[in-house]
Amino acid sequence: MKLALSLLLLTSIAFAADTPAKKAEAPAKKAPAKKVYPKNPPPTVANLKYGPAERDVLDFWQAKSDKPTPLLFFIHGGGWMGGDKAGIAVEPFLKEGISVVSINYRYISQAQDVVPPVKAPLTDAALALQTVRSKAVEWNIDKTRIGASGGSAGACSSLWLAFHDDMADPKSSDPIARESTRLYTAAVNGPQTTLDPKQMREWTPNSKYGSHAFGKSGEFKNFDEFVAARERILPWINEYSPYALVSSDDPPVYCLFGAPPAIGQEQKDPTHTANFGVKLQEHCKEKGVACEVVYPGATDVKYKTINEYLIAKLKEVK
Repeated sequence: MKLALSLLLLTSIAFAADTPAKKAEAPAKKAPAKKVYPKNPPPTVANLKYGPAERDVLDFWQAKSDKPTPLLFFIHGGGWMGGDKAGIAVEPFLKEGISVVSINYRYISQAQDVVPPVKAPLTDAALALQTVRSKAVEWNIDKTRIGASGGSAGACSSLWLAFHDDMADPKSSDPIARESTRLYTAAVNGPQTTLDPKQMREWTPNSKYGSHAFGKSGEFKNFDEFVAARERILPWINEYSPYALVSSDDPPVYCLFGAPPAIGQEQKDPTHTANFGVKLQEHCKEKGVACEVVYPGATDVKYKTINEYLIAKLKEVK
């Protein structure tokens, strides 16, 4: 989804000796291209409120089926600072009898009163998942077969849900709060598998992402300050970093990357490097959790795309 932007260079010319020469004008910048989202059929349920914030809304597309359907739970990317629930193409899943939910959530910029700020988008995702489960009978979905997906920050959020202990409160008077937050699987694109600056720098020396998750706007002026604050924010890292949460009872996950890994070397795109994937895979193997990592040149690849994996996994016969 990268769009090349071109600049039109304008020059000013002195047309006559008695006309003062004008200063060269700054290059005129084209307005950013408008985001193009997939063309989807109208949702079965649009903009359902699941929480109190303005962006706490979700869309639901119901697959036709005589029995409860599996569900794709999509969390958009954008660094927890942008993006929209319209970014998922639903028809490939609906055709396979898999219903789809796509959520919006609070941006970090809208949650500067939340400590740490990343708690807002992540707990919004958990609440949205619980809300969806509470609709299982009404929406004809199988609440035991929900797979999360997303790219970048949405991928990190999906893995956080996959690895986090169940946040259900069985004693709550709120029926939604009693619903599980556990997933059947997660399949993601370009995830940040850790939010630990020490790990990020060890794996990829030119890492630059993540400080906004734990500090108020402008609190960390650079990545070095993020690293220096690590000991102070370590409890938050242990709560909100997917890598720190992996345990033996977690569901299988799939991670797709656009370039091969090179641990310990600078990367062209350090925020979405496959270094995140191979290190998570090593950790998951130690914990006995299935973790498939796919990138150009990867061997023993069973599923080349996220869609292939999700459709196969959510429809598997056990």
